[in-house]
Amino acid sequence: MPTTTKPLAGVRVLELARILAGPWAGQVLADLGADVIKVESPTGDDTRSWGPPFVERDNGDKDAAYFFSCNRGKRSTVVDFKTNEGQAEVRRLAEQADVVIENFKVGGLAQYELDYHHLQKLNPRLIYCSITGFGQNGPYADQAGYDFIIQGLSGIMDLTGEPHQAPQKIGVAYADIFTGLYSVIAIQAALRQRETTGCGQHIDMALLDSMVGVLGNQALNYLVSGVSPTRMGNKHPNIAPYESFATKDSWVIIAVGNNKQFKLLCQELGMANLLDDQRFESNAQRLNHRNELSQLVASACAKFSTTELVDKLSKQGVPASPINSVEQALNNPQTQHRGMVLGDPSIKSEPGGIRTPIRSSAYTTDTQQTSPRLNEHPKPNWK
Repeated sequence: MPTTTKPLAGVRVLELARILAGPWAGQVLADLGADVIKVESPTGDDTRSWGPPFVERDNGDKDAAYFFSCNRGKRSTVVDFKTNEGQAEVRRLAEQADVVIENFKVGGLAQYELDYHHLQKLNPRLIYCSITGFGQNGPYADQAGYDFIIQGLSGIMDLTGEPHQAPQKIGVAYADIFTGLYSVIAIQAALRQRETTGCGQHIDMALLDSMVGVLGNQALNYLVSGVSPTRMGNKHPNIAPYESFATKDSWVIIAVGNNKQFKLLCQELGMANLLDDQRFESNAQRLNHRNELSQLVASACAKFSTTELVDKLSKQGVPASPINSVEQALNNPQTQHRGMVLGDPSIKSEPGGIRTPIRSSAYTTDTQQTSPRLNEHPKPNWK
């Protein structure tokens, strides 16, 4: 049975970050049990105003839904870095912290003597995680890094969209989110290493590094072949048939990963004759004749509704699914069964958000504490 003690209980995190990448890292650490103090400017995190939609609190405060997506489970306090008093307050907290997360421009906190160089002298065990667009060094280091810009530079946009149309960004700020997740991994590794060395360290995280880092098989496709992959719509660069097809009423995804699944697909779609066609006898052959195969599968899929086809194929073990809206995804029975939506969605003033998708036999990541009001927890005191 899960315990009430989470794995990072007792870890103190000082979050000097705003927007998404840094706050996402802080939220995951909070869900894992860390005490996260979010230090905000007098005007608050920018995303508090990134709406509509807005969440209207019971006391009349109003913050954007965006803010609630990445600040669950934290304490908020306002500190003005521009004042001597504010700088002294941050130093006091950093002396008592295990981790600092910041996403200012390179050198942005040095002017206040709140950078790693200064704070580690006060607290040699401090783990200081800097998140920027391009890292602490290199020709782009001084440039501001926005998720959209990073998606363009990283190659991911040239892989996204239809082949003869404009490149598309991903519908979520994944450069920020992946960087936040990699930051959590780095912080946990540093905490573990500190147990051996007794020393903290500076972690240098870059959005561009993270987005290039998740190019995955497409990066290796280029490095091995010398041919730069480009966007193919919903088709897979290495597998066929593996794409979306129109049905009578909407769309279906069919993802055939091996010869057995291809045989079952052909049988269920009334195309058993293709099993004797040498053009389609292996995945490599199917890739070589992708266009012909796609046309044949598309003609067969058009005879069914999406529900009929998904049911028909899934019963035989052929991977297939509809393309859900966000509403459908969050209300999907599997999503509901796994408890991914936290809180009571009918209580609009205190949205729970989406659970950190980690399940363990030893603890739970369910967090009942919602995102904090601005300066809800003034002058925190770690002892």
